[in-house]
Amino acid sequence: MKKIRYLLILFILTFHGIASAQNLEDRVVEHTYPNGLKLLMIERHNSPTVAPYILFKAGSVDESNNARGIAHMLEHMLFKGTKTIGTTNYEKEKVVLAEIDKIGDALDKERAKGNKANHKKIAELEAALKTQQDAAKQWVVSGEYTEIYTQHGSTGFNAGTSVDYTIYTVELPSNKLELWAMLESDRLKNAVLRQFYVEREAVKEERRMVVDSRPGGKLYEQFMASAFTAHPYGIPIIGFPSDIAMLNRNKAEEFFKIHYAPNNSVMVIVGDINTEKTIKLIDKYFGDIPSQPLPQEVTTKEPKQEGERRIEVEFDAEPQLMIGFHKPTIPHFDDYVLDMISAILSDGRTSRFYKNIVEESIAVSVDSINGYPGARYDNLFVISATPQSPNTTIDVENAIYEQLEKLKTEPVAEKEFKRILKQIDAGFIRGLSSNSGMAYQLAFYEGIANNWRYILEWRKKMYEITPDDIMRVAKKYFKKSNRTVATLIKKETDTEEQSDSDEDFE
Repeated sequence: MKKIRYLLILFILTFHGIASAQNLEDRVVEHTYPNGLKLLMIERHNSPTVAPYILFKAGSVDESNNARGIAHMLEHMLFKGTKTIGTTNYEKEKVVLAEIDKIGDALDKERAKGNKANHKKIAELEAALKTQQDAAKQWVVSGEYTEIYTQHGSTGFNAGTSVDYTIYTVELPSNKLELWAMLESDRLKNAVLRQFYVEREAVKEERRMVVDSRPGGKLYEQFMASAFTAHPYGIPIIGFPSDIAMLNRNKAEEFFKIHYAPNNSVMVIVGDINTEKTIKLIDKYFGDIPSQPLPQEVTTKEPKQEGERRIEVEFDAEPQLMIGFHKPTIPHFDDYVLDMISAILSDGRTSRFYKNIVEESIAVSVDSINGYPGARYDNLFVISATPQSPNTTIDVENAIYEQLEKLKTEPVAEKEFKRILKQIDAGFIRGLSSNSGMAYQLAFYEGIANNWRYILEWRKKMYEITPDDIMRVAKKYFKKSNRTVATLIKKETDTEEQSDSDEDFE
């Protein structure tokens, strides 16, 4: 997830035209339907386009232990179509889909037995599954959703899953808004999760490409697992390989029913619209979707860290470093202060990390992120860096700690405060951004902070921060006992690994 601070600055940039003409709060029109669906709208008539976004409070943090990775998997599956889209004959197709589910479940159960599995039975089930999958292909129309949207002039038709939420996005001509409403409501009412096992293999490959074969992916996964020992923020969004291997349609449909309810979502429409007509349009297509009992929030709290945690991750790549400190999430005042600290440390070429570490050739890059990996629950202040040879991760780590210690003992000068605040206020004079940018920010803060007005509150709080706040917060959180440190180191050679292996079994 991107930095909350960067999201807010970007959002402020986009609203210069609105904010300078009239208060933003007056321009956002809100409407809540009887089924709990929250709709936010902004009329912008500078171009005949509209960006309708839907965010569901359904991220990897909401998964059960036996369905890790299902939020991301479901996002994939919801592009496969409905009873009328993505198929030429659903009535015939659904018979084969039921058989695929039956065989697939049996195959997964047999594979789960490990060394005790019946390999002959596995081979038979694999052959039977392939036969049914081949039979189902005759009715599948691949990519029909994308084709329909493309034919009608859309851009940005996509989706994304995070630890906190899943969001569905598109931008299209404003006269196609009803088409969007028809397609998306159909997706919520009549989704068919076809080709599940085919897509499951695609997700396995995605994990191999994004996590297993990338040094940054491996380091990040191990870092998060070390930082969060109890809270599900430590579980990768895509799931572990063994998790993905056991996902099935039943688990996806259950997650869909519970978490994709209208009262667990927020819809945002920005662009060339009439708000009164839009309210009626959304009611026509989405108003009859029943609400559901809201899923329980995560009650597990990460225990207080009682000492530094350090891990090494071996990979055939150049060294990297990640440091994380536990901290509270929004709207705790300390979170605002840490946004300011992050800006002081790593925003631009005048930042402390850049001037004192990068320009000194200690590191190629050093960055800080406040609010990682999500914002619904307490999270981390993260610093990541790549050493510049011949310096090591230890050299960079010490240089970083030197800058953190200065924050504890030396009041930030007024000049530095003004630089950060100037960057924030510069957003008001840099012109308008896209409808899609606005839609995303409104959806994010309404969905995660439970009130999009957090955007306005954030700027106000940034002006209230004092040098004493900076020192107090730095002392409170930037402690050795509160930090997790992960380093990527060069993998040992095959010869060394074999030697170690031989010694282990002597």
